[in-house]
Parts: sequence; C-alpha cells; structure tokens
Amino acid sequence: MREEAARREERELQRGQAKPRSAEGWGLLLLLWYLAFYKPVITELHLRRKNIGFIFIRFSAWQYAGCDKLWAGLVTTLCSSVRHHFGALPLSVYHVMGARPRFASGFSQKEWVLKRDACLKLWGLLVVLGAGLGVLLAALLVPGLKEHRALKVVGSTVTSLSGSGLVLGALSVLKNLLVSEKQKIERLTNSEKFTSQLGFMSKVRGEVEVLIGFLTFMEIFERRRLRVVLEITSLDLCYPEKVAGVLNAMNTLLSDANAPFIFVLAVDPSVIVPCLEQTGCMKGLADNGYLYLSRTVTLPFSIPRMGSRSRLQCLEAAVQTREDLMYRVITGNVERRRRAKGRAAAAPRREVAEEEAVRCIHEAFRCLHDGADLLARYLPSNGAQLRRIVNTVPVTLRLLLHRGGRPRGPAPRAAAAWVVLADRWPCRLSWVLQCLEDAWQARPPPGFEERSLWDVFRQHLAELCALRQPLHNALGLDEDPELFEAFLARDFPFTARDARALLPVTVNLDHSIRHKMGLLRGLDRLAKEAAAAAKVSRGVQCPQPK
Repeated sequence: MREEAARREERELQRGQAKPRSAEGWGLLLLLWYLAFYKPVITELHLRRKNIGFIFIRFSAWQYAGCDKLWAGLVTTLCSSVRHHFGALPLSVYHVMGARPRFASGFSQKEWVLKRDACLKLWGLLVVLGAGLGVLLAALLVPGLKEHRALKVVGSTVTSLSGSGLVLGALSVLKNLLVSEKQKIERLTNSEKFTSQLGFMSKVRGEVEVLIGFLTFMEIFERRRLRVVLEITSLDLCYPEKVAGVLNAMNTLLSDANAPFIFVLAVDPSVIVPCLEQTGCMKGLADNGYLYLSRTVTLPFSIPRMGSRSRLQCLEAAVQTREDLMYRVITGNVERRRRAKGRAAAAPRREVAEEEAVRCIHEAFRCLHDGADLLARYLPSNGAQLRRIVNTVPVTLRLLLHRGGRPRGPAPRAAAAWVVLADRWPCRLSWVLQCLEDAWQARPPPGFEERSLWDVFRQHLAELCALRQPLHNALGLDEDPELFEAFLARDFPFTARDARALLPVTVNLDHSIRHKMGLLRGLDRLAKEAAAAAKVSRGVQCPQPK
C-alpha cells in the first residue's frame, strides 16, 4: 500500500498537480491559520485526486480483552493513533475553531472560504479590547482624567469582557490539548450513569464524527486522499461477546458513507463463527455465523497454503529471531574454538557437552531447512507452529543428550521428526503412546519393541473410532490423516523402541490428552468386562440328567 501511494503521488506530480504538503514546520503554522479563519470545501478537483496517504493502526484485541467494552478499546485506539499522527495541537484547535468541510456548489474549484463570522467576531473583540485598554490607560495616565473614576470602571469592564472571550477560547484549546478523545471515551465508559448505555453510543458517535471531519479537513490541506487502515488481530483469542462487540463497532464506524476507514480483519473463521453464533447478534440470520461474516466483510481473502519455499523462509526467519538458536553463528564459534584449542582430551566435560549439543541442534535444523530432505515436506504452513517447532527442537535434543548421550539416543534428524510429529498430530500420537503404555504394562511378547508405530495405530484404529465422540475436540487438533500415514508408514517408521526413548523428552505434546485416553480405554474395557460377566451370570440353562 505504501508503494502504491508513492507511485500515485509521482504520477500526480508528473501530471502537473500541486505538490502535497504536511503539517510540519511552517506547514503547522499554515494549518493553524486555516483552522482558525477558513472553511474547507470539497471540490471536483479534490474528488479527482488520485494520490493517497495511508495511516496504519494496529489493534490487538487481546490487549483489551480484560476490559468490559472491547469495542470501546477499538475506538480509543483509533482516536489516539490519529491524534499521535497529526499532533495534539491541530486536533485540539479543530475541536474549538475548526469547520467541517462542505461540498462545493457548482463547478467551483475554490477549496478554502474565509470564515467571515469568525473574522468579524475576532476583529470586534480586538477592537473592543483595544478601546477598553485605551480608555483604561487614559484614565490612569492622563493627569486631567485621573479623578474620573467612571472612566476607570468603564475601561476595566470593557477590557475584562472582551479579553474573557479570547481567554475562554484559549482555555478550550488547552482543555482539548490536555484531555484527549481517548480519555473522554474512557471517562464515559467508567461513568456509572452510562452503565445502561443510555446516550453512550451517541457520545462516542459524536467523537467519531469530529474525527472524520478532521481527517477530511486534513485531506484538503495536504492535497491528497487519506485512508485510516486498522489491522485487527487476536480477535479469535477473546470471549464470544467481545468478538461481537468489535464487529458491531466496525459496522458503527463504517455506517458513514464517507468514512475514511479500511478494516483489515485477520481472523480464523472456524473460531470466529462459533463465537458469533453463541451471542445474540445472530437474531434474524438463522444463527448462521458465516452469513453474518459474509455481510460484514466486503473483500474476503483467504490466505493460501504456504509453498515449500515459503515454509523454509519462514523457518529461517523464526530461527534468526532467537539469539540462542542462531545455529550458524553458534556453530561457527564452536568450530573456531575447536580449531584453536584442538581436540584436547583434557577439555572440560561441560564444554564438550555444549559443543555436542550445538552440533546436534545444527544438524537438526539443517535437516529441517534442506528442501531435498523428506522432513522439510512435513513442516506446517502456520507461522506459529513453525516457531513452536524451532523452540522445541533444541530443548528436546539437550534433554536427550542429558539423559543418555548421542551414541545411545536417536539421531538429531529423528528427534526433529518426532517434534514435527507431536506438533502436527498430537491426538493420534497420544493414542499410539497410550496403546504402547498399556502393552508395556501387560508384558508384551518378544519382538514387540521392533513393531512400528503405524502398525500399532492401525491395530487399535477401530477402538479409536469408537471413542471419537468424547475425543472430538482432541481429534480436531490433528492435521491431514493421509500425511500422518505417509509420515509413519513410509518416511519415518518409528518403532516402539524409539517411542520409549523419545517419550520422556517430548515437551511439545499435551500429556493430558493421553491421560484422558487412558481413562476412556479403562472405562471402555470395564464396560466390556461388566457386560461379559453379566452374560456369564445369566448362564446357559443345562439340561437335567435323565
């Protein structure tokens, strides 16, 4: 959007249009002069302007999730960001002396009209103030008039009355300078008399209308179109009623046809739609959250899945954002230290362990980042999941080295593959681990340790399908089941022995899922045993001997 704005401005300058100006330096004084003495006019020339300026505002709903009115946080963020962008003084002067732009009559190209009433009032006050000061000074300084007390009273009265008007205007500007729109809305929100919402929305709407008028004023002054872009994120982390409140606030701000707002709503519909359907805002829409979103969002854009190159770039960015995981830098330092000191047998044990850990982390990340490696094909397309994997791989490898050392533990590539497996299919992996744990407790037959996890999963798949209703939410955490089969059956055939070695260091798997599965398996087995015992107790009636 910034690049498009720069291209448009360059094209407008090539067409011979007036150069845009800003409210900085001498431009600020010029802006204050226009605010005080001129009315802006929206002309045909202004409507045909192609150059545009964007004001970007980021609103994280999670930061305001604790307040009673999340949508009020959206409005206050909007007001404070616009105030910060243009400065507090121009907005304060606009509150007191500014005039809302009006459309031109006919084809007039005149964008500024003198405020004659304001000029007459100001000049009238200055003339009266000058006359009062003249009378007062004459009564105080002229020898022949010192004895006339009436002149002193008249002069002081006229001076005080005319000066009070100027002082009140300055105090109004100072009040708006000290008390921002954000503070006004927060004060209204905390006020007890607005608990019932009576008149509250009209107050907020008034503040928003003043803000829209000021933005239109600045459009004409800067000679460019202005658009406020609000990026709303983390809405899917809030309570359902807060989600509906933010969407209602968006509709309120966009209700004005000339509102210069663009909302970028970054959400997961699978999370937002159930939240909307739980609130009372769906009345009349047949409780259909998707229908509500389709009527609210004017340009839906579903981000496609990442390609392999984008996933690797995202992985690289996730690694480089953490100083302790910059494996190339760390490994380079270790290699230089090793060449300097040599492979001395008397090296401290802790330093040797650290070198081994760094080398294993380097090898694991190299496998993840190698596009030709099969492991890179299973990287998730979600940036948050990639960061979780980047954070988990070093911890897993250090725990493996701490428990048994590399010669007896899985290879770094296998450990990284196990981390990816636990991150992408937590429910299915938990089921396999629970089945293995039950088998280990029952003393499995020889050779059981060499069984592949895919064979174990396929053997107990029917039992998992029978428990799919109580495990519905946990199964929703898993991704493509076909990829799970390809991962375990073909590319990474982990065995029960590998699972026994990796389970104690698996830190990115919610073990409560496995515990719930163990409880469900126990209850299911108990129910089957009770049914069998009841069948036996009824028995089969044996014939009496003759």
